[in-house]
Amino acid sequence: MFRFANPLFLYLLILIPILTAVYLLMQYKLKQQVKLFGAPELLRALMPDVSPIRRHVKFSLMMVAIGLISLVLARPQYGTRNEEVKRSGIEVAIAVDVSNSMLCQDVSPSRLEKSKMIVSKLVEQFDEDKMGLVAFAGSAITLLPMTSDYVSAKMFLDQLNPETISIQGTNVAEAIVRATAGFSKKNNVGRALILITDAEDNEEGAMEAAKKAKEAGIRVFVLSVGTAQGGPIPMYDGTFKKDLSGNVVTTKLNEQIGKNIAQAGGGMYIHVDQNNMAQAILEKEIGKMQKEDITASMYSAYDEQFVAVALLLFIVLVAELCIMERKNHLFKNFKLFS
Repeated sequence: MFRFANPLFLYLLILIPILTAVYLLMQYKLKQQVKLFGAPELLRALMPDVSPIRRHVKFSLMMVAIGLISLVLARPQYGTRNEEVKRSGIEVAIAVDVSNSMLCQDVSPSRLEKSKMIVSKLVEQFDEDKMGLVAFAGSAITLLPMTSDYVSAKMFLDQLNPETISIQGTNVAEAIVRATAGFSKKNNVGRALILITDAEDNEEGAMEAAKKAKEAGIRVFVLSVGTAQGGPIPMYDGTFKKDLSGNVVTTKLNEQIGKNIAQAGGGMYIHVDQNNMAQAILEKEIGKMQKEDITASMYSAYDEQFVAVALLLFIVLVAELCIMERKNHLFKNFKLFS
């Protein structure tokens, strides 16, 4: 398949007919002025070194050059290719709690937004690591399989909200199982599962899932977001969530659950507050993990072809420079132009 990466530059081709029309008009006026001095045949005999054909050839070459310049800028592309590159890094799965309680604003701007900020900054620190993204509430889904595509990771991250998961709750166990399934089967590569939640676990089995992850060589880090005092859960209509009795529901951080999960997973428990200490601690621990060459297949949709056009452009420009408007006596035996 053939295409141009920057097709707007093809509009430069419009210059060719415009400049050609101007050139022809100037040549016509020049002929009319020459006729005022006498017969063209007699004047040509008086100026044996003048070669109109050379002038036409030089102009034609310049028009060809303009056309080739527009093609180079438009970047012609043809064909596809797969490139396999080796990266030295670790595998990181990030599971983000998107339950309604994460909308609580006891941490500014909210628990969920604070979590997204942490993940975004963490992704910016990744260089040659592979990462996956999981969202969970009452159930868990994989938003992004293990990949080195950090742009897509940030795109999915920006879209995280409680509507991402239709079933509400905080099923940490399923989140751990889902995230664990995304790791490769290599034994000599560092693996980390970063669990970001307010730890209001309404389901059982989180500790057991964390232990199994540890046995599989995966360290489970728990980042708890929220405060012990807690706060109400804002709704989209501007009110706060209420129970069946009409009382405002208050959500509080359960640090003990988070600590138990981190301990069972052989990782670290980190409490997220208003400063950036949690971010720094996490980055330091991730940096200590074992790194290995990870083979990643990088797909390039189109192969660049502008180099061939640029080479042809260079040849045309050199030819234009070498052709003089007047006859060169050094090459008088070569009858290229009359």
